Amino acid sequence: MNNYLQSFTLLLKRLLYLVVTYSLVRILFVLFQWNSFNNLDFTTFLGGIRFDLSVIFYTNILFVILHTIPGNFKYTAGYQKGLKWLFYIVNLLFISTNFIDFIYYNFTGKRSTFGLITAQGMHQEITGLLPDFAKRYWYVVVLFVVFAYLFYKLIPTKKFVIQNIKTTLPNTIKQVFVFLISTASCILIGRGGLQRKPLSRVDAVKYASANNTPIVLNTPFCILKTIGKKKELQPFHFYTDEELNKHFTPIKHFKDTIPFTKKNVVIIILESFGDENVSFSNPQEGNTPFLDSIIQKSMYFKNGFANGRTSVDAVPSTISGVPSIFGQPYVNSTYAFNEVNTLPKILKAEEYYTAFFHGAFNGSQNFDQYAKVAGFDDYFGKDEYPQTSPDEEDGKWGIFDEEFLGFFGEKLTSFKEPFFASIFTISSHIPFTIPKKYRGKLKKGNTIFYESIGYTDMALRKFFDYAKKQSWYNNTLFVFTADHCSMGRKVGFKSIVQEYSIPILFFDPTNENLASISDRNFQQIDILPSILKYLHYQKPFISYGYEHTIKKDNIVINYINGMYHAKINDYYLIFDGQKTIELYNFKTDNKLQNNIVNTDIVLQNKLENQVKAYIQSFNKNIINNTLTLK
Repeated sequence: MNNYLQSFTLLLKRLLYLVVTYSLVRILFVLFQWNSFNNLDFTTFLGGIRFDLSVIFYTNILFVILHTIPGNFKYTAGYQKGLKWLFYIVNLLFISTNFIDFIYYNFTGKRSTFGLITAQGMHQEITGLLPDFAKRYWYVVVLFVVFAYLFYKLIPTKKFVIQNIKTTLPNTIKQVFVFLISTASCILIGRGGLQRKPLSRVDAVKYASANNTPIVLNTPFCILKTIGKKKELQPFHFYTDEELNKHFTPIKHFKDTIPFTKKNVVIIILESFGDENVSFSNPQEGNTPFLDSIIQKSMYFKNGFANGRTSVDAVPSTISGVPSIFGQPYVNSTYAFNEVNTLPKILKAEEYYTAFFHGAFNGSQNFDQYAKVAGFDDYFGKDEYPQTSPDEEDGKWGIFDEEFLGFFGEKLTSFKEPFFASIFTISSHIPFTIPKKYRGKLKKGNTIFYESIGYTDMALRKFFDYAKKQSWYNNTLFVFTADHCSMGRKVGFKSIVQEYSIPILFFDPTNENLASISDRNFQQIDILPSILKYLHYQKPFISYGYEHTIKKDNIVINYINGMYHAKINDYYLIFDGQKTIELYNFKTDNKLQNNIVNTDIVLQNKLENQVKAYIQSFNKNIINNTLTLK
């Protein structure tokens, strides 16, 4: 029995060792993302231990069983060596995912989930870009190697003395009892306690503000909680159907005396062109002289926002007008094949030809498949590009923006009007490669992407130099947006509002009156109804975006870490699905430092009711597949 107690004590030491290790890794995460968080307190880190314990006991249940199972065979040197290696390999594998988020969090703004690391269409990107990530962020690789070495060396160990003492029945009963209690404890602690529902990611808000919940969480926990799960939306029942229609309706029906105008429409989605990269918004860091010149001739929304943090969120939001509030990318969701209004489908009914362009290899992020579902007539990717020289390709991702935008322009000239076309640029994406002929000739700036942003901006200028000479140019509405913000050079804390800020602008070469700067909140899903409004489209349709002429009360909404983040007029509200947990005036408090929740109940209830109606209506229609009018 003495050896058994020593074995159990060793188990407790190793579990405590994991608790300390997870906490240290959490501190490293905060240090790497120091400017992503503010107002840190001890409760945030203390709450994190609960989530650490959950993942520790779930992932080590086999280890606990092998440590506590009755029998003298456990004390041999071979068995103990095997236990140590099992402990090391299993835990290092899970802990290593935290190291990924030391950097990847910059791109997504949330802890990685199983869906993020296994997203369809991403395996080729990971294979091609992993060496570049490792090279660029070599210090994280070195840190992990050092950590892996120390983690093994510091694992508590013990040499047991093999005793030929016959086990008595009372001792066997005691060992069986400890074994059963230990196994049951793994399940109990793994689920997070005796509460009604197992611990979930949303529970992190009990220990920190919404912005700081990624500190409370750990990456293994988020991955385990999302393995094998297709996010199913749950219906809300805040209002009866009659009450809901009074609060909100997604049906748009523009009344207009001007008949439908068959202008060509071109949407340019710029990779990682967040506001931090646009010199019109950020003169200190931006590098977009050409885009700045277009902004001054356009309707520019200075409060433009992305609906998500990844490219795969941006495209359906922009083209299909679907808000990214599923908890996973729409194109990978259960509802990806629902009948939805999309610009290609709507405009094809008005005799438009439609095409989508993406300079990356075909299959990248499944955009070619999405284009079919969205109703585009044709998709043009790397496979369709008539490449004549290896220098036209970046070697990792696809065709350089200058060449592919040139190809895009030529194809537009060949299309029969009216046409709707969208292009997604690629060169301002990791590994930020630019053509050899420009290396050393473009300004480097102070960020890792400054040079590539400048290159894409130059490519846009060359595209427009060509387009101006074409007959279709003056009959075209150009819409610019970014897919999401980039991993900015953070010189200070950036709030969630700032992390989603992107340029959105409408440019019509023949409409000087369009030129203006709008301070209304505008998101990617507002692009679809705004284009239709501009074209004087007069058929009813369903959209959860708002046309550009709406002056107030339009909801800009994101779904972040299990909570709804809504901007309505001057206010930023965070709703957990049941109640408002944070409220800010983000126009005067863009760092979100003054939480005014429960200070003006009348205002708060008004805003909350708008959010409730919006998400109840959306969930109802997406679940029932009724996002189109029959």
